[in-house]
Amino acid sequence: MKLIISLLLYIAMNVFLQSKAQTVKYQTDQHIINQQERMVFKQWDSKKFTPTKGFLGLNPNYWLTWGLHPNYPKTDLRPLSAAGPQTQRLLLVAAMKNTEEAYKKHTDTLRNTALSELSSYVGSVSEIDPLWQLYYQNELYLLNNPENPLLGSSQDVQNYIIRTGLLEWYTEEMTALAQRLNMARTTNMERGSRILSYHQILQGYRQLLANWESKKNRAELYLKLSKANAQLKEWSWFTIAPEAKSDRQIADDILSKSNL
Repeated sequence: MKLIISLLLYIAMNVFLQSKAQTVKYQTDQHIINQQERMVFKQWDSKKFTPTKGFLGLNPNYWLTWGLHPNYPKTDLRPLSAAGPQTQRLLLVAAMKNTEEAYKKHTDTLRNTALSELSSYVGSVSEIDPLWQLYYQNELYLLNNPENPLLGSSQDVQNYIIRTGLLEWYTEEMTALAQRLNMARTTNMERGSRILSYHQILQGYRQLLANWESKKNRAELYLKLSKANAQLKEWSWFTIAPEAKSDRQIADDILSKSNL
């Protein structure tokens, strides 16, 4: 029994000694605390540099500590001070951010300008040009959607135009203008040059329409004159001893009888 009690006392004593040996006492050094505070966030107060000079500056610990560094207490070395390195880095980051935003704004302006110029230069987007949408598309509609050019003409005039090749000439001219228009719309060029091409094509188109109407009117007049001339010749067979007439008189007779 005594042996067991002695063994338990021995074990308890060893546990107590080990726990006491592992206990760490928290040490507070005011000098280190002051240094940590002034280096991180608090004011760089030269009065808190310890050890101090003491009475009449006779404290030897002060001279052993700060004697070799006399300017250290007077120099603000906080990273976040007004002139500290961390403050300068933050200011530099802010300045770089402003510069980056300025560059981004400049590049966005260049991008928008480039896209605007590209939209005016590339032929694939000429369809959205406002001037084309509002004016030239309607004026030049018949170039890509042609109608029958012989509508409104009599059958005799239509036969005459087809027989003499006028219809073929008109078709070729319309095809050439349509090809020019297609090239102006699909070729890459400046917007001003493209608009000038539209205008020139429109002038040629209007001139072609005017010439076509003129040719149809002349064909109709020619057929009427031919018919009137034939009727005059037929009528002359029934006249007795017709008087000899000049060419001008014959033309006047034809015009008077053709009701033109």
